[in-house]
Amino acid sequence: MEELLKVEELKKYFPREKKVLKAVDDVSFSIKAGETLGLVGESGSGKSTLGRSLLRLIEPTAGRVFFKGYDLKKLKSEELRKLRKKMQIIFQDPLASLNPQMNIGQIIEDPLIVHGIFSEAERKEKVFEMLDIVGLGRRFFGAFPFEFSGGQQQRVGIARALVLNPEFVVCDEPVSALDVSIQAQIISLLAELREKLGLSYLFISHDLAVVKFISDRVAVIYLGRLVEIGKKTEIFSSPLHPYTKALISSVPKIPKDGKPIKRYETLKGEIPSPIDLPSGCRFRSRCPIAIDKCSMEEPQLKDYGSGHMASCWRI
Repeated sequence: MEELLKVEELKKYFPREKKVLKAVDDVSFSIKAGETLGLVGESGSGKSTLGRSLLRLIEPTAGRVFFKGYDLKKLKSEELRKLRKKMQIIFQDPLASLNPQMNIGQIIEDPLIVHGIFSEAERKEKVFEMLDIVGLGRRFFGAFPFEFSGGQQQRVGIARALVLNPEFVVCDEPVSALDVSIQAQIISLLAELREKLGLSYLFISHDLAVVKFISDRVAVIYLGRLVEIGKKTEIFSSPLHPYTKALISSVPKIPKDGKPIKRYETLKGEIPSPIDLPSGCRFRSRCPIAIDKCSMEEPQLKDYGSGHMASCWRI
């Protein structure tokens, strides 16, 4: 598959008085056309900041992002605006991301107006098409966001993101604000649309069960740095990093065929502040297998075969 997105040493720092909050710190990865990369980690690990930095919704501090070979940092505002049609985002809170003063038709049509695409009649027909695709139907064209359930609101958000026919979509925890009964419907819809429309996703979530269902590869982030990345099957069957193992152990499992379930050490303590990072390995303060070297030197990602990479001195 062709490489669609490439990220090189991306950083996003926020000044905080005399210190610096390192929300994203030296992150590199790539996503191929038609692929879904799941990005997992606890709250405060830098997932959403990373996703928004990719699209330049917030400006990265350093590093480079290439989309279809274009260096986004070097693009002028008009060039970036044209390329944005191919890169979209689905937000975490569906209601907060929808303008309450606009009806559903206007919300979905708005990106087409901004980019000057189609005539008025063609735009309306395109909105009807998108309402059908996301399972709402054109009868909802004149309705307002407050009239919808959370799941229906997120379907509107998905329709708005896809109306420009993008190739890459950042899904920023798109189901975390929804009831469990609705989450499966939205995840299934996103998976179906990926196949139907040939989309690539960066799927951000703290829910490993959701990530396991929808992703091809998984990247694990802790305090702004990737600690493991690889194929989904390898990450879940043979995790390498103690943080990944702890996250997997937190997912409830039901034994099958009477076979015992493999368990790892669970997480202890709270995630440290990204303003006051631990020395050396930033996971060492919670790691059950940390040694002296872990406090003195930060491990780098190392390939352990087939692109399965992890950063730990104890592997």
